[in-house]
Amino acid sequence: MKKKDLIFTMGLTLLMGVIWMLGELVMGLWIAVIPSAHIFWIAGIVLVTLIINVWHTFKEDKSGEEDARKSKYERKAARRKRKK
Repeated sequence: MKKKDLIFTMGLTLLMGVIWMLGELVMGLWIAVIPSAHIFWIAGIVLVTLIINVWHTFKEDKSGEEDARKSKYERKAARRKRKK
């Protein structure tokens, strides 16, 4: 796992935790809900967090595809062709 993936996962987890707490406050203070609504709320938050995290993991990252040595060789080869 790359560092930026770890940072994304930690940030997403913190964001979803804040959203969960705000939802719990709203359900507890202003909206009268049945007790099982709290269970569905936490399950929904966890499910959305997992879906976003898996999507981000499988998303293609173009920055890691290019090899630095290969690109340097290609630049040198292109310069040599221009000189001839």
